Formats: sequence, structure tokens, C-alpha cells
Amino acid sequence: MNINRTSPKFQDMLLAPMHTAEHLLNSQMVKYFHCERSFSAHIEKKKSKCDYHFTTAPSAEDIATVEQAVNDIIQQNINVEEIFYPIDQVPACINLTRLPEPGIKTVRVIRIGDYDQCACIGLHVTNTAEIGTFRIISFDFNDGVLRIRFKLGK
Repeated sequence: MNINRTSPKFQDMLLAPMHTAEHLLNSQMVKYFHCERSFSAHIEKKKSKCDYHFTTAPSAEDIATVEQAVNDIIQQNINVEEIFYPIDQVPACINLTRLPEPGIKTVRVIRIGDYDQCACIGLHVTNTAEIGTFRIISFDFNDGVLRIRFKLGK
């Protein structure tokens, strides 16, 4: 089979592990820091970043705890589910403020076990075993914004 490695669809497939890891990072940030999900994310194949509103800088130990929690989830080999809901039947816990277009009738929700569930239009792996090792490579805190940079490895 001849695969066009420059096609947008192929390039999106390469982002699926990183995008799924972003979901897990968000879930663990919410769990450990009681913050909102990232308000800005830039997902790339080699490294990615997420920005969070924070009042004070977390410690390196706190960030290491989040990194370990994400890896613990990945190692559980959890299926990543795609669920479609009519807009009027979306569970109350799903934030709909970032829907891509007004008047949408069906919402796609990505669920990763009991760890994450959110509306999303991106590509994802089918099982967390496909993600690899999650590593936070740096973080910084400036003017109320915590930026976390991360990458995946084998």
C-alpha cells in the first residue's frame, strides 16, 4: 500500500498519540490542581505544550507527580472510546463552550476510562498502550499562566 506521508490526514494520524496524551495531562491537572483544562494547546508530533490559568507556580515535585500519574494511566492499556450524543443528551459534566460551530446537533465525546471525558474533534489512539512514555520536558509560570511542554517516547 502506498501511503502519502505528506497528506494532512497522515500527518493528523501522527498526532493521535500526542493528542490523547494531552487529554490525560488535562485530566490530571484538573485532579491535582483543581484548575480548568488548558485554555490553549499546541500539539505537534515531536513536542507539545498546554497553557493553564494558575495563581501560583507549582513545584517541580507537583509537576513530577502529574507526569507519573499520566504514565500510570497510559500503562493501564485503557481503550479510548468515541461516543456521539445528540446535543440535548450530552452529560452535564461535558463542557460545551468550545464547540466548533453553533447549531451543532451531535457532539463527539472522547472517553478514556474513568480518567477523562470531553467533547473533541481530534484524532486519538484506540488504546493508551499506543501512546508511549509521557514526559514533561519543561514548565514555566509567568503572569498567571502555567505552560507545560511535553513529549512522548518509546
